[in-house]
Amino acid sequence: MENILYAVPVIGVVALVVALMLKGWIGKQDEGNDRMKEISGYIREGAMAFLGREYKMVAAFAVALLLIVAIFIDVKAAIACLFGAAFSVLAGYIGMKTATDANVRTTNAASKGGMPAALKIAFRGGAVMGLCVVGLGLLGVSVVFIICNLDTGIFANITLDNCATIITGFSLGASFVALFGRVGGGIYTKAADVGADLVGKVEAGIPEDDPRNPAVIADNVGDNVGDVAGMGSDLFESYVGSIVSAITLAIAIPTINSGFLGEVTLDPVTGSLFPLFLAAIGIVASIIAVFFVNGKTNNPASQLNLGTYISSAIVIVASFFLSQACFGNIGAFVAVVIGLVVGVAIGKITEFYTSGDFKPVKEIAQQCETGSATCIISGFATGLTSTVFPLLLIAIAILGAYYAFGLYGIAIAAVGMLSTTGIVIAVDAYGPISDNAGGIAEMSELPEEVREITDTLDSVGNTTAAVGKGFAVGSAALTALALFVSYSQIAGLQSIDLLKPEVVAGLLIGGMLPMLFSALTMNSVGKAANQMIEEVRKQFREFPGIMEGTQKPDYARCVDISTGAALKEMLLPGALAVICPILVGLYSAEALGGMLAGSLVVGVLMAITMSNAGGAWDNAKKYIETGHNGGKGSEPHKAAVVGDTVGDPFKDTSGPSLNILIKLMTVVAVVFLPLFL
Repeated sequence: MENILYAVPVIGVVALVVALMLKGWIGKQDEGNDRMKEISGYIREGAMAFLGREYKMVAAFAVALLLIVAIFIDVKAAIACLFGAAFSVLAGYIGMKTATDANVRTTNAASKGGMPAALKIAFRGGAVMGLCVVGLGLLGVSVVFIICNLDTGIFANITLDNCATIITGFSLGASFVALFGRVGGGIYTKAADVGADLVGKVEAGIPEDDPRNPAVIADNVGDNVGDVAGMGSDLFESYVGSIVSAITLAIAIPTINSGFLGEVTLDPVTGSLFPLFLAAIGIVASIIAVFFVNGKTNNPASQLNLGTYISSAIVIVASFFLSQACFGNIGAFVAVVIGLVVGVAIGKITEFYTSGDFKPVKEIAQQCETGSATCIISGFATGLTSTVFPLLLIAIAILGAYYAFGLYGIAIAAVGMLSTTGIVIAVDAYGPISDNAGGIAEMSELPEEVREITDTLDSVGNTTAAVGKGFAVGSAALTALALFVSYSQIAGLQSIDLLKPEVVAGLLIGGMLPMLFSALTMNSVGKAANQMIEEVRKQFREFPGIMEGTQKPDYARCVDISTGAALKEMLLPGALAVICPILVGLYSAEALGGMLAGSLVVGVLMAITMSNAGGAWDNAKKYIETGHNGGKGSEPHKAAVVGDTVGDPFKDTSGPSLNILIKLMTVVAVVFLPLFL
C-alpha cells in the first residue's frame, strides 16, 4: 500500500494541469470592446499590485517565524513551513490572476451568449482556483510525508513523532499566510465596499458600480483580493490542516476505542496514508464534477448544486472501498460520510439563513421599512439564531465520528467534509467573478439585460459564498478539535482539569481572543472606510464634472487608500494568533490547552454569527433591489444599504478570519509543544 503513496502527488499535479488548461481556455475567450478592456485592466492592475505588496510584507514576518521554528524547534519543520507558505501564496496568486482575466470575459459572454455562456466562464474561472488549491495542498503534504520517510540527507533517522512535527510545520506556513491574506484582503475589500456604498448609493443616489463613483474600481479590486485570493488561502489552509490533523492523530494514538468496532489497533503508517488517499479521491471527483457544470442551462443554482452532489457521491462510494482496503472495516467510511453529510447540511442551513428565497432574509427586508436600526437588529438576531443547527450538527458529527472510529474518526470526518474542496471553491470563487462582471457591465454602459444576467449570477454567488463559509467553519471546528487532541496526546495530558486555576485562566483568555480579534479587524475596516468615504466626498465636492459625467474620477487614489490601510491594519491581528499561544504555552501546557478549548468554542460561534448575519444583510439589500419592500432608491433600500455595510466586515473580514485563527493557534501549539515541555 505504501507504494501507492507515490501516486498521490501525481494526482495533485494532474489537478494543477487541468487548472492550467482551464486557465488557457479562459484566456482564449473574447474580452469585449475597448472600454471593457480598459476597466478590466484597472481592476487587474490594482489587484496584482496589492497582492505583490501584501506578499512582500508577509514574507518579512514569515522569515522571522521560520527563524524561530528553526532555532527552537527543528530546521526540517522550518523548511516544511516555508513550503507551506509558498504553496499558499502560489494558490492565491494563480487564482486571482485567473479571476481578473475571467471577469471581463464573463461580461462579454453575458452580452453575446446570455446566461449559459457567462455561467460557464465564471465557473471555470473559479474552478482554476479550486483545483490549484487542492492540487498544491495535496502535492505539498504528500511530498513532505514522502521525504520524511526516505531516510536520507537531513531527513535521515526521522521518527514518526518527528514526522508529525515536520508535516505540521507545512500546515503552520499555510495557516500563517492564510490569516494575513484573509485579514488584509478582507480589510481592503470592505473599506472600498463600504465607502462606495455609503457615499455613492446613499448620499449621491447613484447606482452600484456607477463609473462616476471614485471608489468603484477599488471595490471591484477588493472582490478579488478578499473573496478570491484571501478565500483561496483560507480554504488552502483548511484543506491542508484537515489532512495534517488526521496524520498527526494517527501517529499520536496507538489504538482506536470505537463504540461501533470496539478497540482497534491503529497502524500509524496506514492511518497516515488514508487521509492522503481520500484527498486524492476527492480531487478526482472534483475534476469530474467541474465538467458537469457546462453552462447548458439558464438556472445557475441547479448547475452548481449538481457539481457538488456529483463530487460528494463519488467520494462516498470510493471511501467505502478505501476504508475496507486500509482498515478491514467500514469505520473510516462512516466517519467520511458523516463529515460530508454534515458539511452539505451546514451549507444548506447557511443558505436558508442567507438566501433571499427564504423567510429570514425576507423578514430583514421587511424590517428595513422602519429604518436602519430595526434592519440591523433583525440581521444580527438572524446571525445569532443561525448558530443553533450548525453547532448541533457539528456536535452530532463529533459524537458520530467518535462512535464510528474513535478520536481518529473525528479527524477523518474533517477530511471527508473537505474532500470535495476543489468543487466547493470553484462554486465559491465563481461569485466574485460574477460580481466583477456586473461592475464592468455597469461601467461600460452595456444594455440593461446584460446587467440582469450578471446580477442573477452574482445573487447565486452570494449564496454559494455563504455555503462555502459554512463548509469552512464546520471543518475548522473538527480540524481544530483533532489538532487539540493531538496536542493533548503529545503533551501527555489525559484530561484538561477545569478545577485548576491555570486551566480556567487559559479558557477565559481563549474565549476572549476571538472577541479581541474581531474587534481589531472590524475597527480596521472602519478606519480604512472612513478614509475612503472622505476621499470620495472630496472628489465629488471639488470636481463637479464627475457627477455630470464630463470628468473622470481619480480611481487610483482610492485604490491606494485601501491598499495602504489594509497592509497597515492586518499586522496586529495576525501577530496575535502566533504570539498568544506561545506566551501561554511557556507558562503552562495545561493553560494552553484551556486557551485552545475556549478559543474553539467562542471562535466557531462568532464565525457563524458574523458570516451569516453579513450574508443575510447583503441579500436583504438585493431582495429589495429586485422591487420588493419599496425597491431601489426607497427609504427601506437606504436602510438595507446601511445594514449591508455593517455586515460587510462581518461576512468578509472578521467572520471568515476566525476560522483560520482557531486553527492557526492550535497548529502553533502543536509545533511549539517541544519548547513548552
